[in-house]
Amino acid sequence: MAVNTQGKLEITDLDFDTIKDNLKTYLKGQSEFTDYNFEGSGLSVLLDTLAYNTHYNAFMANMAANEMFLDTAVKRNSVISHAKAMGYTPVSVKAPAATVDVTVNDANTASLTLYAGHVFVASAGGVSYQFVNIADTTIQASDTYTFSGLKLYEGTWTETKYTVNISDADQKFILENNNVDISTLLVTVQTSSSDSTTTTYTKANNLVNVTSTSTVYFTQETTNGEWEIYFGDGVLGKALIDGNIISIKYVVTNKDAANGATTFTSSGAIGSFTDITIATTNAASGGADAENIGSIQHNAPFNYAAQNRAVTANDYKALVPTLYSNISSIAVWGGEYADPAVYGKVYISIKTPSGNNLTAHTKETIKTLLADYTVASITPEFVDPVTLKIIPVVNFKYNPSMTTKSNTALITLVTTAINSFSDDELEKFEGLFRYSKFQRTIDDADNAILSNITTLKISQTITPSLAAATKYTVAFNNALLDPDAGAKNVESTGFTITGNNNGEHFLDDDGEGNIRTYYFVGTTKVYETANIGTINYSTGEIVLSSFNVATVTNSDDTITITVIPNSNDIVPVRNQVLEIDATNLAVTGISDTIAQGSSNAGVSYTTTSSYN
Repeated sequence: MAVNTQGKLEITDLDFDTIKDNLKTYLKGQSEFTDYNFEGSGLSVLLDTLAYNTHYNAFMANMAANEMFLDTAVKRNSVISHAKAMGYTPVSVKAPAATVDVTVNDANTASLTLYAGHVFVASAGGVSYQFVNIADTTIQASDTYTFSGLKLYEGTWTETKYTVNISDADQKFILENNNVDISTLLVTVQTSSSDSTTTTYTKANNLVNVTSTSTVYFTQETTNGEWEIYFGDGVLGKALIDGNIISIKYVVTNKDAANGATTFTSSGAIGSFTDITIATTNAASGGADAENIGSIQHNAPFNYAAQNRAVTANDYKALVPTLYSNISSIAVWGGEYADPAVYGKVYISIKTPSGNNLTAHTKETIKTLLADYTVASITPEFVDPVTLKIIPVVNFKYNPSMTTKSNTALITLVTTAINSFSDDELEKFEGLFRYSKFQRTIDDADNAILSNITTLKISQTITPSLAAATKYTVAFNNALLDPDAGAKNVESTGFTITGNNNGEHFLDDDGEGNIRTYYFVGTTKVYETANIGTINYSTGEIVLSSFNVATVTNSDDTITITVIPNSNDIVPVRNQVLEIDATNLAVTGISDTIAQGSSNAGVSYTTTSSYN
């Protein structure tokens, strides 16, 4: 028997070259192939074939193993399948929805009906979009024929029909369009072509109250990204019978394209009347793409843990995205963690993809939807996100002999890397700013960059109520640098004070916890109020008492307050979102003389201060 003098065949390395080398090593250990030239022989081709086959099998086994688990699956249909086993249905695309009052001025009839699918038109971003109502609405004779609180959805009102064929075991009821807003489904079942009796079915969100006679339907996403409607089996939900005619109506939407549309017109008469006035109560909002793979992987386990009830903060964090999908990030905390503590409440803050705050109408809608899951002792409250902007001042050194790029090109690379860092690591509630990781991002922007010294400031804006003495609290929720008496930490953009003729004013602090106002006479600061508020350096809270602003310098009607943090690691607390201030970001590149081989022994080498 041949003996492998080189030891056993290695099987832990599965890339092609290593597999082939392992096979050659194994064969060289056999007496039949002593001193055999594998590289120049036909056997090398056979080894290639064996190595390719082994590599393919290893790759397929690795992929198959990954797809077996929710956390590691990369194919959408695998993720959806795992989520379904946990009772989680991904959120479909969402159509922008608007609320309007439609008045028919020339109506003179006993009753007036606005049928589902009536087309309204509105513009967003210079493009016209079609909006529809999804339910028949009838009003009786009145002095004013007004359809109040009418909800319009952007998209096309579409109908798909199926006839149930019990003998076809593979029959499926699929909506062959990826852009169906599942929340707009209207499902009815007609007994047969000879019996017009029609029953409306409702979507089953859980199985608690579903019996064998419940007229409910279920939904699931198919492997092709389409949506399938299916019905009960006579145990969980009423079963369909042969010849039933299924009508499925729904909105096919352009997703978020029409968000922000505000002015609506009717595309045609309502009844036979054409004098129509439309008043917008809530502009179109909520349009969103379907839930992505990362979101499904994150939300499915929490949804399973929540078990269709909202008790803990994590329950709300899992349930809200299933009820309202236009969310890029969500933060939820119990009232015991509020400042001050408020027991019996849970606070919810939602960051939308567009960055706009939720409207009051949207907040109330989500509260209404949550009512089916909450317990009586807990009241959900919505809090708008607060953006905390980080202002880096970056000075990097680079070796010009390691690159052909100019100083300007390197600065552009660093700036792009910083903006990508903000997109990837920050701009969500859990996005903590890690200083060392940020510095590494700068160093990795190009091989020629040797080091960087970066200092930080953070800012927040307030929108003052003009010509009204008001108290403002600006909570940075991070400890601030405590300067010596007479030094300052705080700076602000300009504003004028009601009843004051000294022009543009600014804020700073005196290093002892007092906020002051000052203005300039030439280049000289003149302090006017020595104590218009206070600053707590340890908590990062600034309180402006009786602050009466007449005008502001910022074009967006805000005042920006900028401070120096005590730590370079910045933590978002509760409803705070961190973001790099791309406008005030400063990047400077300096050629490193020592790296170039300068003979000055470092005597004239310059460095940048590590402190603000």
